[in-house]
Amino acid sequence: MGKYEWLFYVALAGLSWGTYVPLIFYGGSELVGKNPTSGRFMAILCVGVAYFVIAVLFPLYIFLSKQAEWPEMTTTGLAFSSLAGVAGAVGALCVIFASKSAVAAAKQAGLDPATFRLYIAPMIFGLAPVINTLVSLMWHPQKGQPFHFHFDAPGWKLWVGILMVGAGAALVLFSKEEAESHKAPVKVPAVSTVLEPTPIPAPEASS
Repeated sequence: MGKYEWLFYVALAGLSWGTYVPLIFYGGSELVGKNPTSGRFMAILCVGVAYFVIAVLFPLYIFLSKQAEWPEMTTTGLAFSSLAGVAGAVGALCVIFASKSAVAAAKQAGLDPATFRLYIAPMIFGLAPVINTLVSLMWHPQKGQPFHFHFDAPGWKLWVGILMVGAGAALVLFSKEEAESHKAPVKVPAVSTVLEPTPIPAPEASS
């Protein structure tokens, strides 16, 4: 793929993160039984199993098969890489708890259960690029010096861009969720179990 290979991985990462919330929403709803919380925790357990296979077993295979050399094990490298995993896991849990709380709040208010849940994905993916940009403006870690902070004053175009990205992502996702919430459930035609009476032939007249 040459010089355009990185674009493939960018698109794949966007596809993966962009489909995460819809996938776990639907998966959790399919696993819900008598206790809705149990289904949501089972969904997050499935996410953890997938993380273990992809993010633990696969890298171990790469290192043990000597396709890549073991890196230098530094305290800061291990600590901050682990914090990235913690951030991902906490985010996944928060999606579950946000869904649970939103449904409960809507029911308590006498509204449709999906009323407040519509805002979850738009707010998450609207806030994420804004927070990422703000952190990058303040935090400039260097090798061996993780706590290196200074503020790089951006131009006005960056601030406008941050607002546009956040608002655009929120509006796109909200409109999608809103459209799906207005779809009427598919009605399955009822199958009649009433048997039609069999006509009895009239007796023949005697000759």
